[in-house]
Amino acid sequence: MSRKYDVVVIGAGPAGYIAAIRAAQHGLQVACIDEWQNRDGKHAFGGTCLNAGCIPSKALLESSELYHRATHEFKKHGITTGDVGIDIAAMQKRRAGIVRQLTGGIAGLFKANKVDGLVGHGKLLADRRVEFTPIEGAVEIVDADHVILASGSTPIELPVAPFDGEKIVDSWDALEFEQVPERLGVVGAGVIGLELGSVWARLGATVTVIEALKDFLSMADRDVAAIAAKDFKKQGLDIRLAATLTSAAPTANGVSVHYEDETGPQTIEVDKLIVAVGRRPFTRELFADDAGIQLDDRGFIVVDDECRTRVKQVFAVGDCVRGPMLAHKGSEEGVMVADLIAGTTSEVNYDVIPSVIYTAPEIAWAGQTEEQVRASGREYKTGTFPFAASGRAKAMEQTSGIVKVISASDDDEILGVHIIGPMAGELIAEAVLAMEFSASTEDLQRTIHAHPSLAEALHEAALAVDKRALNYVNR
Repeated sequence: MSRKYDVVVIGAGPAGYIAAIRAAQHGLQVACIDEWQNRDGKHAFGGTCLNAGCIPSKALLESSELYHRATHEFKKHGITTGDVGIDIAAMQKRRAGIVRQLTGGIAGLFKANKVDGLVGHGKLLADRRVEFTPIEGAVEIVDADHVILASGSTPIELPVAPFDGEKIVDSWDALEFEQVPERLGVVGAGVIGLELGSVWARLGATVTVIEALKDFLSMADRDVAAIAAKDFKKQGLDIRLAATLTSAAPTANGVSVHYEDETGPQTIEVDKLIVAVGRRPFTRELFADDAGIQLDDRGFIVVDDECRTRVKQVFAVGDCVRGPMLAHKGSEEGVMVADLIAGTTSEVNYDVIPSVIYTAPEIAWAGQTEEQVRASGREYKTGTFPFAASGRAKAMEQTSGIVKVISASDDDEILGVHIIGPMAGELIAEAVLAMEFSASTEDLQRTIHAHPSLAEALHEAALAVDKRALNYVNR
């Protein structure tokens, strides 16, 4: 006799495990199936985010930033440390420990919420039946009233630079380096490429970034992107734009990298090459041919605004569906779907999903860029405030960057907020909350912000929209 559940979730990344927990909180009987296996052969919940993406990368970013500050900034604070060294093994041990704690925490959350965490492969069959292939044991058919597909994504591999797991690597292997490469190449100047490049550059690598697009950080506001380009150049990142990779091959001494830019063919030699050109939905063996699931021309599972697939009572969330590939986006979709299954009202506001790049300075934004607002034809106004005029930022010795607020001219609604500077990933939360409530610029202007604080920069940028900044000359 097969097992029967109200909800079966396939995938235990941020979208899947959150969906499972929320469904269980509604009193539903839930199982969550996941087959993730780490490099050590051990299985863990959490998907790419916790095991090989968001969490381990932020651990290394923090460690490398502390090292960089100790070697470049402490003297300005009057702190002398003598010779500062790095222990990559200890750094990696710390990273792995954080990952273990958090992935183990998911197992604990499953137990506390009475979710059955099943280790193995899940495959959707016709009529909402799920084929569960455990790591050990016989294949089992699980029946479900509702199924949520949350299979995540995987790094894109380029035919001209196939991964070998040693010299030409994806973003996961780039987190596992046992020593700092003297010469590091990065293909892709997006979020992942910049974060990984920053980690190893701070620790001493000479980093060359090859980016096919002509515009740097094309998805970000142009004012923010311009500041970021200057900052990364100062930090030693050699970012080569409009450069198309033509081939990369391991050699006895590293990797021979060939690309073409506006001046013609180019060649560089590096010790390691990280290919970070994006991710694609992972749907291999996720559903049977007769299950009724439809993919679009990019390989994403086709869903509506409520993440419903073309099959009744089958949903899909996270990286395997349209929209930004962000853990928090997937989590909120998981919550929405679980609530809908339980019969309650729920939605995701896709217009105000924050994006963050955890470099130094951090980059964060929500809502529309100035270019997008201009293209829409809506009349708008903008205000900016530099962290160089922030007392708290000066005290922190982190004055690079700005806050930019874009508002509608007619009703003063905040349309977008863009930040490059210290703790931008934290500061953007206030902007997201404001836009979620359709706040006006005046609402931010009249909100009291603690002094001295970094958050004052957002307050001043809102004032600057109407030429009323108090601690900076209005322009």
